[in-house]
Amino acid sequence: MEPHERTSRTAEQQLTALLGRALNSFELADEFVDRLSTAIAHSVSLYSSRHSSAGPRRLSRETYRHSYLLADGGTATLWELVHNTARGGGTQHELYAGEADARLAASRLGFCDEGDPETDLELLDALFAAQPVVVERTYVRDNSADHARRLLRRAENPDRPGESTAQLLRHALAHRITRAFGSGFTHVTLYEHAFLLSDGSESSLWEIEHTATPDGRHMCEVYTTERTAREAMKLRARYAEYRP
Repeated sequence: MEPHERTSRTAEQQLTALLGRALNSFELADEFVDRLSTAIAHSVSLYSSRHSSAGPRRLSRETYRHSYLLADGGTATLWELVHNTARGGGTQHELYAGEADARLAASRLGFCDEGDPETDLELLDALFAAQPVVVERTYVRDNSADHARRLLRRAENPDRPGESTAQLLRHALAHRITRAFGSGFTHVTLYEHAFLLSDGSESSLWEIEHTATPDGRHMCEVYTTERTAREAMKLRARYAEYRP
């Protein structure tokens, strides 16, 4: 059944089906999904599409905009990327809460026409210029001090946080992990690891996961500020863009 044929379902049924078929639905923030679950109506429209017959099989990607009317009178949007570019040629679905994330993920799949200005780097520039969204934190008590220790231990960047940061986070009581940019389908992903300390204060580490290495190996970098992490992230994205 094509996405535009699902509008006969209730908003709850449509959302359940959408989350169930998406490979990356676990990356959506819990608060966002909870808000979507209050939807009383929905609509879906085709946002963009690309098709190519070059090569041994026909490739396609389509982006759909799913709009929801919520019980409190507000609205919310989910962006669905549907493509068959994975090995084996099967149809895959990905979900994104923001248009820019969806566009970036789509651009990673190719299909850009000659002269198309919608490049990865332009999208990255737009995303980095956007103001961060402030959300209320909900912390989880789950061996948070050990989580901080393991995060710092796997960091490979030479300018990773030092012993003073490690000492501070030994007093972590709870933590929360939030994806700040990217997804498992892009070359570079940024996470915020926020920690609640024993004195009631908060401290964050910013983790970059990427494959922008000469051999394509997965690498983890950790920084103490979002600005430094995003600057490093942009460099890694540019390297990945031009790597042979």
